[in-house]
Amino acid sequence: MRRREFITLLGSAAAVWPLSVRAQRGEPKRRIGILMPYPPTEVDVVQRVLAFREELQRRGWTPGTNAQFDEQWTGDDMGLIRSAAANLVELNPEVILATGGRVIPILMEMTHTIPVIVAGGSEPVARGYVESLARPGGNVTGFANAELSVIGKMLQTLKEIAPQVSRVVLMFNPDNPGTSLVAHEFESAAGSLGV
Repeated sequence: MRRREFITLLGSAAAVWPLSVRAQRGEPKRRIGILMPYPPTEVDVVQRVLAFREELQRRGWTPGTNAQFDEQWTGDDMGLIRSAAANLVELNPEVILATGGRVIPILMEMTHTIPVIVAGGSEPVARGYVESLARPGGNVTGFANAELSVIGKMLQTLKEIAPQVSRVVLMFNPDNPGTSLVAHEFESAAGSLGV
């Protein structure tokens, strides 16, 4: 082998070596925590989480390559919810996607540094999740899927459709802290509508 060929071979190996080492090591995996207070058989919620994961993958976040999804499906068991939240916080993910009026306060107690994305909910300011919609502050942000003023509008629409209605029942889960806000709005609207 000639000197030039040897130097070219050595130079090529040196240039390729960092790439092969990086390929062996891989990109660092970003952990994404998902906490759902539903059973894994809840088709609607499972489809939403799947859509979330698919969109992240479409944007380059591939499970096993540069992303790791840590999913916790707890059902309605508060002990399991608390345990799953503690487990996710201990894993120290980049972000935790969560939903549920009982779940978010638990995560807020357990971490002030990991971003918590609320995937739907109502009245984040009234519930104390954020300081304001314009400037959430803290580590919680996300999307609201219901506005409490809708409760009064639903009762008003019911009275327009069936003016003779004078009694209406509100059914809710008393363990969900958000229901006190809904119940208050419901009672306020009911009084003014003669229900």
